[in-house]
Amino acid sequence: MKKLLKLIVNRLFKIKLKNLDKLDFSEPTILMPNHTSLLDAIILALNLPDNVCFVVNTEIAKKYAFLVNTTKHITVGPLNPFSIRQIIKEVKSGKILLIFPEGRITTTGGLMKIYGGAAHVALKSNARIYPITLRGLERSKLSYLQNKVTTKIFPKVLIRVGDPFYMPIETEKSLKAQKIMASDTILRIMQAEQVKSSSENNINLFNKLLDIASVADENRIIIEDINQKVSYKKLLLSSYALGAKFKDKSGVGVLLPNSVAQVSTLFALFKNGITAAILNFSIGQQNLLDCCETAEIKEILTSREFINKAELNDHITALAPKIKITYLEDVKASITMGDKLNSFCSYLLKKRSEFKDGNLIMFTSGTESKPKGVVLSHRNIYSNIQQAKSVIDITDKDKFLNVLPMFHSFGLTAGTLLPVLCNVQVFLYPTPLHYRIIPEIAYEKNCTILFGTSTFLKGYGKNAHPYDFYSLRYVFAGAEKLKEEVRELWIDKFGIRIYEGYGTTEASPILSLNTPLLNKKGSVGCFLPGIEYKLEPVEGIESGGNLLVKGANLMEGYLIHGEGFKPLKDWYRTGDIVEIDEQGFITIKSRLKRFAKIAGEMVSLDLSEEVASECFGTSNLATLVTADPSKGEKIVLFMTDEGHSLKTLRAFISSRNLSPLLMPSELTLVDKLPLLGSGKTDYVSLQKRYGS
Repeated sequence: MKKLLKLIVNRLFKIKLKNLDKLDFSEPTILMPNHTSLLDAIILALNLPDNVCFVVNTEIAKKYAFLVNTTKHITVGPLNPFSIRQIIKEVKSGKILLIFPEGRITTTGGLMKIYGGAAHVALKSNARIYPITLRGLERSKLSYLQNKVTTKIFPKVLIRVGDPFYMPIETEKSLKAQKIMASDTILRIMQAEQVKSSSENNINLFNKLLDIASVADENRIIIEDINQKVSYKKLLLSSYALGAKFKDKSGVGVLLPNSVAQVSTLFALFKNGITAAILNFSIGQQNLLDCCETAEIKEILTSREFINKAELNDHITALAPKIKITYLEDVKASITMGDKLNSFCSYLLKKRSEFKDGNLIMFTSGTESKPKGVVLSHRNIYSNIQQAKSVIDITDKDKFLNVLPMFHSFGLTAGTLLPVLCNVQVFLYPTPLHYRIIPEIAYEKNCTILFGTSTFLKGYGKNAHPYDFYSLRYVFAGAEKLKEEVRELWIDKFGIRIYEGYGTTEASPILSLNTPLLNKKGSVGCFLPGIEYKLEPVEGIESGGNLLVKGANLMEGYLIHGEGFKPLKDWYRTGDIVEIDEQGFITIKSRLKRFAKIAGEMVSLDLSEEVASECFGTSNLATLVTADPSKGEKIVLFMTDEGHSLKTLRAFISSRNLSPLLMPSELTLVDKLPLLGSGKTDYVSLQKRYGS
């Protein structure tokens, strides 16, 4: 009977089993799967060996006896000390137990908290523990407690067994501390296994769009901008139609604001395996031309309406003699009824891209005289999406508000592609600088997730009504250090905790995040699963080191102006000086290039800025290093606010017993500080203007 039921269920759900041959029950063993559905236990029971015994809560066992009784199980009360002792005894007696360590069903496909009781059992039983990853059941209409926007009754399901691990007892620590660490360890291992289970080669993002659209409501609005809304159906139809017009193109640059049009354009290029270079329209004519030369761009796709509204006609005039300018308005006007019919047929047939992988080119602001192109594969970007998903409980009931431009990888990957490829609605706004309008949009559209930089979040916080952000579940900050004043503003005014993260364009971009499960104030969180790291010692810096990272999300390599493609061979050197504590939380100390060598000592310019900001109560300042005939180098402080003096700062540094080397030698007043498109201080422009 079991064999017949297994055959039927596995056929219906197209169940894929991976690594079941790893299971070895020759010693005390615990299986720990994630918990996405009431169907989990049934499907696991059908596919795991008969001697696996499920640990079931007494109340659940009573309520769903008709299902629970189909599996071998033991019932226990809530994980109180008596129940835990009972479970430990069962494991030591030789029973192979399966415990859902989250204790409850996850409605997101991600992970909830790991209960201390499960961690206690792992510690005291000295058992071999196998993490098991279930993927797919969270999308089924049959799933318990699901309120998913899905049309699939029988989605594809993966059951993957990970490498076993043990939870040794550390006698020098208290049991409470051990349980906390064990819970965190189990959580991180299971998150890492989720990422491994999603690992793929030869990824094309257009095909991933098709995959998610196949389990979603095709008519549900997925992207909205200030002019239009599109469903998966409309997005795919548009991508097919544009793709037919783009199929013979190469060397393409995309010069567009956050919009449905930009998303459609990118997916149309992905469909044809065309490498798209996303251009930053805020960097000026010469830098834009340099980017085009670096990436060997022959044609730019843009919008006439956008060029006029953004007052970029001079840029187009400068580019036009060397590069073909194609306006989307003209492309759309050329689409005939025959083209639309072909597009509709492609949609009905769900025609996939024939190209196994593709690339995107982003550009770094950097400190070089010419911008560098960062070549990101579709696999890099999709891997980073899966890494982020494994640590954040994103659901299809969420709604992103993305104001970060897509020419920055934060705005592209986290703000746009992540929601679109995970069946989550997103509202795209063309600029992050409208501090009064953006809070209103968050309020009107009931947005639940917002990404920003410290600078932008400060602007929204100051201009927003206290109730504008009532619907926000998560606010993530990156690209620059989160100022303490901004953190306090959001907590005091909105009751919202900002989660700080860290990344680089070269990492697609996210490397680490603080989350509700793992959070430490002042840090940028822990590394995402699947990212390896090491610290390289730096002469003159005692604590921490230069961070090196690698993983599936790390770039293919650089495009260097006049030199071509330079592949990333192994580790990527971030150039960031970081410290990592025993729990894995990362603290960014400074950029390696943001140090001054004064009297033989390495002094952080970022720390000098922080001290000055705390002293003067303003963040409108910046520091640079310049040559000094007596000390080798000196720090110069630039401020936009009058009425401050170095005397006040010197007294502040002395009163806090801080190093006198943090003291700037000069204070220079400027009208304004140059900013990058991300809101960060543009130190390159500042150095060119005032440095020596």
